[in-house]
Amino acid sequence: MYVDPKLVPSRTLANGCKIPCLGLGTFGSDRYDAQTIASAVEGAIHSGYRLIDCTSCYGNEAEIGEVLARVEAQGVVKREELFVISKLWNDKHAKNEVLLSCAQTLHDLRLEYLDAYFVHWPFRNYHAPHCDGDSRNPDSTPFSLEKFMETWRRFERLYTMGLVRNLGMSNMTIPKLEAVLPLCKIRPTMIELELHPSFQQPELFAYLQAHKIQ
Repeated sequence: MYVDPKLVPSRTLANGCKIPCLGLGTFGSDRYDAQTIASAVEGAIHSGYRLIDCTSCYGNEAEIGEVLARVEAQGVVKREELFVISKLWNDKHAKNEVLLSCAQTLHDLRLEYLDAYFVHWPFRNYHAPHCDGDSRNPDSTPFSLEKFMETWRRFERLYTMGLVRNLGMSNMTIPKLEAVLPLCKIRPTMIELELHPSFQQPELFAYLQAHKIQ
């Protein structure tokens, strides 16, 4: 079944970029191999999806990159018609690693730029690949405003370099946002949060609306 992407509602972000309201997430590394996820992405693009939500820690960006290159070469979609998201994982927050991690993602996805790049979690705590969702790292540390802003300054650099067109934060809370937003030279245009009928977070949602963050 094909859906005309032009019929899919979109939202205009604070910087004027438009993002489709319907997209495909690429998490599945707990159940599916990378090639299976990449095949799902290819089928989704052929069906009319234009928003693809990736992240380095899923371990499938290289396979997804092969798909993105193939569908563009086949004339299925133009690069400018896609909105591709990726995220920085927890163990790459150090200032000398942010650019390298983004560069690796761009290389794996075979892209010259990302439509959006998110700080996946506001902590530098490491989680081993394929670890259980309930596992806890005994060396975990709490949120640090100073360390987070060190990471964010590198994100702002990625933006000014033209490698990333939107900056985002993920898994944030209102107190954390109250601390970081006044310090941002370039504010996030998007915040990614868990939001569904069983976990609605109305206060956080209202806060983001009030601050014109999608």
